Amino acid sequence: MAKTSLVPFRDIDEYFDRLFDPRRWPRLWPVEREFTWQPATDISETDKEFLFKAELPEVKKEDVTVEIEGNVLTIRGERKQEKEEKDKKMHRVERFYGSFMRSFTLPDNVDPKAITAEMKDGVLQVHLPKVATAEAKPTKVEIK
Repeated sequence: MAKTSLVPFRDIDEYFDRLFDPRRWPRLWPVEREFTWQPATDISETDKEFLFKAELPEVKKEDVTVEIEGNVLTIRGERKQEKEEKDKKMHRVERFYGSFMRSFTLPDNVDPKAITAEMKDGVLQVHLPKVATAEAKPTKVEIK
């Protein structure tokens, strides 16, 4: 049985991302130009919380900020480029360096005062606990 994609345009998006990747066309985009990049992020949900995981290899914890304003979570930071050494020649540079920013709109049932963040092994994890609301819990109504 053929496997179907849940996101119908994902393949097209990935194709265009690869096609127009500036690293593939060095004459159109000079090497010196600094490109913005966005870390890959996974978002999962349980009964108790939302969990954001952002891949930030070689980014120091001090270079990352996590902010909540209204119902928007913003992750900002910077990956600094290695200093060029005199005896070392770079043959290929495919990783992006520089500043990044990702913003996500949060649902209404997030408790902004209980949000925690941790960074381990190049992965930033932001835990967003849910608020227990009476509307979210199903109630049983007795029929008389």
